[in-house]
Amino acid sequence: MNRMVAKGLLAAGIASCCLLMGTSASNDTTPSPTAVTFNRDVLPILQNNCQVCHREGEVAPMSFGSYQETRPWAMAIKSAVLSKKMPPWFADPRYNHFSNERRLTPQQIKTLVSWADNGAPEGDPKDRPAPVQFVEGWNIGKPDMVIEMPNAFPVPAEGTVEYQYVVIPGNFKQDTWVTAAEVRPGNRAVVHHVIAFVRPPGSKWMKEAQPGVPFVPKKERQEARQNQNPEGGQRQTEGQGQRGQRRGDGGITDAENLTGYAPGLQPLVLRDSAKLVRAGSDFVLQLHYTANGTAGTDKTKIGLVFAKQPPKYRYVTLLAPTRDFTIPPQADNYEVKSQVLIQDTVTLVDLMPHMHFRGKDFLYKITYPNGETETLLSVPKYDFNWQLGYTLDKPKVIPKGSRIECTAHFDNSPNNPYNPDPTKEVKWGDQTWEEMMIGWFSVAVDPKIDTAGLIKFEKPGTKGDGNTAEQNTTPQPSAPSQAPKPGSTTGSRR
Repeated sequence: MNRMVAKGLLAAGIASCCLLMGTSASNDTTPSPTAVTFNRDVLPILQNNCQVCHREGEVAPMSFGSYQETRPWAMAIKSAVLSKKMPPWFADPRYNHFSNERRLTPQQIKTLVSWADNGAPEGDPKDRPAPVQFVEGWNIGKPDMVIEMPNAFPVPAEGTVEYQYVVIPGNFKQDTWVTAAEVRPGNRAVVHHVIAFVRPPGSKWMKEAQPGVPFVPKKERQEARQNQNPEGGQRQTEGQGQRGQRRGDGGITDAENLTGYAPGLQPLVLRDSAKLVRAGSDFVLQLHYTANGTAGTDKTKIGLVFAKQPPKYRYVTLLAPTRDFTIPPQADNYEVKSQVLIQDTVTLVDLMPHMHFRGKDFLYKITYPNGETETLLSVPKYDFNWQLGYTLDKPKVIPKGSRIECTAHFDNSPNNPYNPDPTKEVKWGDQTWEEMMIGWFSVAVDPKIDTAGLIKFEKPGTKGDGNTAEQNTTPQPSAPSQAPKPGSTTGSRR
């Protein structure tokens, strides 16, 4: 089973023969087809759109730094851009616009195709632009602080590796605002994903874990199920958590999602907002390793950039999940829904759907207190191989009493080429051959307000004032007098 997972991810990696990342370059002037050369015409496109990932040590399986490195991939680049497989971008353009859209202009596509069709010539070395200066090892610039696993974790060649948790003391003497964070796996070949949590002082979550020592909590999965808390936990409140669980009682509601790593996921880079790390907090890494037939080791690290001044807004990551589903064998369009009630006025900044190999499509819809509805994001062809976030071009004020409703469909049939086994029913589970249904979303709020109870989990279809919801009776915090308007706030790097 793990080999199939690795095979699917490898296929996606090879498909990234061009343009894993990229906002369109501003210069769309295209020379005549016979005049296109690598140094003058192609390399600037690669620098502006591709090299952030297509360079040594990054997620892409090949580098596009030089002509010698790029030339063997010329026809593959042509195929990828014409088929629109690259750059990877799955949002339906009918609903909203996103600041991190990964698109090439028609002129840029024409340039790349012409170059490939005409033998991919190198051109005059004098036409070559100066190399882009990247900070070695980081996409967020030079970090102010680097947190690293003290010891490498051994990943076996075969078998299933349970989620590992590593607690790393933060040693913060005062509250600190983080404006950028990036996870850097030590061995991408065996790391499926990493989530970095901030555990506040006084929390009993992971209290059995020794600092720096990989730990598998016996009760973590059971607690997560009871608390409707996917991916090992996501803090929803500062006071009282899901189903009445209170902060400090040892539950996973104590931990706040800081940032993560997964194929296609961009680092956290914020402008006029920041995430809060309280004095005395620890960092908890949740690491999902996947055996790929070859034993290896990993030593993951996180880079942090601190705010130089107090932020205008606090950035909080929330989620609308459901575990209550069983996908029948052979089902090709099985529907699963989730729903949350927004209990304070917030500003929606970005969205990120998450499913596994059977994920087919994902839809975010909002119902406002006056009954009006709006589609926030539609991903009609979900691709598990690329865990993309979608940052709204214009952050949207969400009034208190609104509901975010997520609808997903799963393909458990033989027609799904990534389906591990269409003869099996599928339920919620951590591993990629199991399934998840999570509608992640991030909001900006006034830094001075208590973020307790920003959302209430509801049974899909619940209407009215939310008092009849079956989950989460979190008390409501004081609402700010005016919703923040973060403007350039973003959770993604462009």
